[in-house]
Amino acid sequence: MPQIMPHILVVDDDTRLRRLLKKYLSENGFVVSQAGGAQEAKELLKLFSFSILILDVMMPGQNGQDLTRELRENNFETPILMLTAMGDIDNRISGLEAGADDYLPKPFEPKELLLRINNILKRQIQQEIKKEICFGDCVYNLRTKQLLKNSTPVLLTGAEQDLLSVLISSLGEAISREDIAIALKTDNLRAIDVQITRLRRKIETDIKKPICIQTVRGMGYILVPK
Repeated sequence: MPQIMPHILVVDDDTRLRRLLKKYLSENGFVVSQAGGAQEAKELLKLFSFSILILDVMMPGQNGQDLTRELRENNFETPILMLTAMGDIDNRISGLEAGADDYLPKPFEPKELLLRINNILKRQIQQEIKKEICFGDCVYNLRTKQLLKNSTPVLLTGAEQDLLSVLISSLGEAISREDIAIALKTDNLRAIDVQITRLRRKIETDIKKPICIQTVRGMGYILVPK
């Protein structure tokens, strides 16, 4: 399967710098889009998903710090690296407080920018891995609450979703039926067993020999991580 190249959005009113960055980053394995200001960047963000934003602070109209703050207030999670001719500590702090992930004063060496981009993307990958729980043939995303089995989405009912969340909260450890019932705010232990069976039908390869949700005799159940 071909590797998907990271897509970078460079936002800077300096046309020459944008072109230089596009050429350099493209030569180093990135897909690069450009915007000359905040409004153009917003239009591109509606159309594409980016791996990282390289954002100039001093731009006409909405500046980089204000754009960053607006994006973060709207739950925009893509990493942002700020560029600025103002290298003093107060401006760096202001950029980070606005939600930037890193800060690089101008002028800078292209190689340093490349190193910073790669470091940010590595951290992003590590964070994404931590958001995923693997068990059996399944992957569960803690942020999106999406369950995949062999890369195919599995539709869960609300009750099944709640039960899976309880099991994940004690991942790798046995949890009693009573504790599950308390977490699900029910006193019907038989209903817990029924929901376990239903959930197993969706995630186990062989429901007669479950490997994901195992029964702990005399105790309850355990969700076994991969």
